[in-house]
Amino acid sequence: MLAGGILLLAGILLIAAERLGMPLVGRLPGDIHIERSGFSFYFPWVTFLLISVILTLIVNLILALVRK
Repeated sequence: MLAGGILLLAGILLIAAERLGMPLVGRLPGDIHIERSGFSFYFPWVTFLLISVILTLIVNLILALVRK
């Protein structure tokens, strides 16, 4: 349940940031976006890495607080 709550909060924060004019997902340098006639390919690998680091830090912080 805790992991689900964290994911829900992260999703809400990302949506809120985009609506406030701060697009955090999909527009970072290093994200791959190729468009050709009749074809579009998008792979946001830098965005995935950033989200992974942030979630890892949050989970480690929560676990450190719980263990005390």
